[in-house]
Amino acid sequence: MTEPLIQLRGISKSFGDRQILDSVDLDLYPGEALVVIGPSGTGKSTILRIIAGLLPPDSGEVLIKTQPRRGLVEDDNERIRIALVFQQSALFDSLTVAENVGFFLLEHSSLSREVIREQVADKLALVGLTGIEDYYPAQLSGGMRKRVSFARAIMSNPHQPEDNPEVILYDEPTAGLDPIASTVIEDLVRRLQKSPGGCGTYIMVSHQESTIRRTADRVVLLYDGKIQWQGPVSAIDQTDNPLVRQFFEAKVEGPIRILD
Repeated sequence: MTEPLIQLRGISKSFGDRQILDSVDLDLYPGEALVVIGPSGTGKSTILRIIAGLLPPDSGEVLIKTQPRRGLVEDDNERIRIALVFQQSALFDSLTVAENVGFFLLEHSSLSREVIREQVADKLALVGLTGIEDYYPAQLSGGMRKRVSFARAIMSNPHQPEDNPEVILYDEPTAGLDPIASTVIEDLVRRLQKSPGGCGTYIMVSHQESTIRRTADRVVLLYDGKIQWQGPVSAIDQTDNPLVRQFFEAKVEGPIRILD
């Protein structure tokens, strides 16, 4: 059986006296599209930050290709490159699109600026944005900024393929977008999964039903710090799990408590 790329084992995390994650176990397999769902404030983005190595768990361990990670991402010699697409795109306002997309190569390679610009153009073309290298983020729409952040996430070094991203973490990639722009992003996520030069494995956090249904192979529902249900996206409409039913039917009454 294929070994998981990433494993969470007994992951717990609290902020003050509030426990966010409680002994969570989770596996991510090569080529998988995993979407983590649940009501707001239940730790979905916290899981992404722990997987990315940006936030330490209070207990438990993260295994990368079956080997435990030691410390945070800057402390450990990671066995894979994990890219994170932030909810608000997190582009540098003072840098051009080309400088934003090429940031990884500018900072971590000896490639010439000409070669980096060629790589930037290739990635922008892959996300459907040709010829905007010299624009600044403020000149772009919200959907375009999202796509620029995708291009940055999949940036690769042609001379060092071991540095290419093997996993992308998407934090609410369609948040704040209108339905048409959301569909563009959902289609792009799937296209990047299957395209040469993209990335075949991802974990996404989302609460938007269209995004969940269009981008997930497997769905995990997180609530009260624990994984309460998981299954293929096709099982959403078949399960009798009351948490899943309340979440997708948007009912006020049910086991999910409404946060004030």
